[in-house]
Amino acid sequence: MSQKILLIEDDTTTATFVEKGLAEAGFNVERADNGRDGLFRASDGSFDAIVLDRMLPGLDGMAVLAALRAGGIHTPVIVLSALGTPDDRVAGLTAGSDDYLVKPFAFAELLARLRLLMRRGDAGTAVASVLACADLEMDLRARRVRRAGRTIALQPREYRLLEYLLRHNGQVVTRTMLLEGVWDYHFDPGTNVIDVHISRLRKKLDEGGAVPLLHTVRGAGYRLGAPD
Repeated sequence: MSQKILLIEDDTTTATFVEKGLAEAGFNVERADNGRDGLFRASDGSFDAIVLDRMLPGLDGMAVLAALRAGGIHTPVIVLSALGTPDDRVAGLTAGSDDYLVKPFAFAELLARLRLLMRRGDAGTAVASVLACADLEMDLRARRVRRAGRTIALQPREYRLLEYLLRHNGQVVTRTMLLEGVWDYHFDPGTNVIDVHISRLRKKLDEGGAVPLLHTVRGAGYRLGAPD
């Protein structure tokens, strides 16, 4: 049985071109030309992947993506967008997309990325969906953070910061590592942006007198882990 792709794209020229290419590659393609229709179709979870335009009428792509993830739909999504700055890409990935492709794009690249996403989905049981440290857990699929059963509300950048720290659980991460891995800066902006976010994150993690998990390592950086 051929794999099903949902294409949510309002530009007729782009949609026709992509649909034709995917059909020629052996996929079963359904199209939606606005966000509301796309969300309705995607909500049954029957598709193997979704190609989602970011700027859509009715309901924009980021809102569609947020609604899908909030509803427990974890279908792989690749976002198409003319917005291509590092912050735009980070916003798309942080919102729950699995990949982000900037327009104009080569169809061959879109096809390769789609196939890679679906291979990852097939091997999903081998990919950790929960990151943990002591009584702190981050559910990557549900985009939910809990500590000792208490849900912790995080802003997108705080979420990405915590995810990075959890992926380096027990290791010292330097300011340079955080600037590159969380902010996509490849230079020192000369601000206290890291200190501010670390402070906010630490306050949320330690609410209610919980044992501190986020530690400052003098002269080196930060470490997430149970106290020594």
